[in-house]
Amino acid sequence: MPGIDGASVHNAGHRARTRAAHKPVPRTVTVGECPVPMITRARSTRSVDVSDRTYNNLWTRIQTGLRHTSMEGPRVARYEQWFASNPQYVDQMLERANLYLYQIVQEVRKRNMPMEIALLPAIESGYSPDAYSESAATGLWQFEPATGRLWGLKSNWWYNGERDIIASTNAALDFLQALHKQFHSWNLALAAYNAGQGTVQAAIAHNKALGLGTHYADLQLPLQTEHYVPKLMAFVNIIKDPSKFGLHLNTIPNSPYFVRVNTGSQVDLSVIARLANMSLKQLYAINPGFTRWATAPNGPHTILVPVATKAALLEGLSQLPPQDRMQWARHMVVPGDTLYGIARQYGVSVAAIRSTNHLWGNFLRVGQNLLIPIAGRRLVVRKAPQPRVALASNQRRIKIIHTVRPGDTLWSIAARYRVYVSQLERWNVLNPHAVLRLGQRILIWASPALVPAAMAKTRVSE
Repeated sequence: MPGIDGASVHNAGHRARTRAAHKPVPRTVTVGECPVPMITRARSTRSVDVSDRTYNNLWTRIQTGLRHTSMEGPRVARYEQWFASNPQYVDQMLERANLYLYQIVQEVRKRNMPMEIALLPAIESGYSPDAYSESAATGLWQFEPATGRLWGLKSNWWYNGERDIIASTNAALDFLQALHKQFHSWNLALAAYNAGQGTVQAAIAHNKALGLGTHYADLQLPLQTEHYVPKLMAFVNIIKDPSKFGLHLNTIPNSPYFVRVNTGSQVDLSVIARLANMSLKQLYAINPGFTRWATAPNGPHTILVPVATKAALLEGLSQLPPQDRMQWARHMVVPGDTLYGIARQYGVSVAAIRSTNHLWGNFLRVGQNLLIPIAGRRLVVRKAPQPRVALASNQRRIKIIHTVRPGDTLWSIAARYRVYVSQLERWNVLNPHAVLRLGQRILIWASPALVPAAMAKTRVSE
């Protein structure tokens, strides 16, 4: 998020984490610096019934459950002004939140936590599971890998729990509850979530030694952390009374958007999207934890889909032949091949090739056939310098030339044509950090069955 004063406090937050004596914690999306003091005003923290049956609009349910200590002061006011002055940013953020808020609110309510906590991802990630910081924090709740592991988030070649909507939400709320139990204050718990328990403990010990207060407002904390809670409280005030700031909250149904479905075994996300009659982009938006566009071969074999599509998906899965669940490439080993080289060629891991082909070591035989799990794509035979890749199915592929338009990225192009970014990079000799130019021509080898809508608007050749 752009800074109010054109500055950023990310570096301060990074230094805060470096000094933390205990678990590393996530970075935040920063609005800006407001280096002025703040004051707090207490109000009732009485628990309010926010059960499902009471409200039709999820925003009303959230507003009723706000019970954190109110905060005022110049910092809060400056952040309120920033949000009010950037309605487009707020609208886009809340549009993303529509997908996830019900699930978060349910968990917050189940734990009898203040509903302000459900709004924390607005500050951490802007409700974007794709948010990624320079310290490798990722997901809605911006877990760093070390913190994620401490709170039970698993990660492997197929899956990243820090990006999983349900898993990361549960881990973040577990973490925040533990911090609240330790510090007996939500303000201090939030500060520790941002800067680390060690940083907050050291600040408290320092003030105690000097006979000073030990509340959040009394402590000398890293600059980012001093802005963290005021920033959240400013957003809470926006949600509490949006009309006061010239904003409007579109209604969100107080009902689940997605439901968990057991697929029974490994399955390609593009297959799920087709059976559920939705786009791969829509499916990925609620399943960002899958990093290879397929569920993991050894499970758990579950996926989130919109509630309305569950019945169609289950029916489709029940009729789906096992061989159609995943898409594979077949590679014949030639002299000079190594597992590492083959893995790099296809954009998969050595471990994935080993597990798929039941290999115990690195030894390969010339002429040996390997199955390569490639979710959401099929490969064509290479004609130069030496044929190594054969189609795993009989489906024909066609050549498409895509002309780059405003807003295009390698990821969006890959999603549109149901291919992988690594394929686009290989076909067009692009590096992973390539910046696309307007009018640039991108070569794509696509399956006609998977991209009819895309091909209708794109120049196609056989």
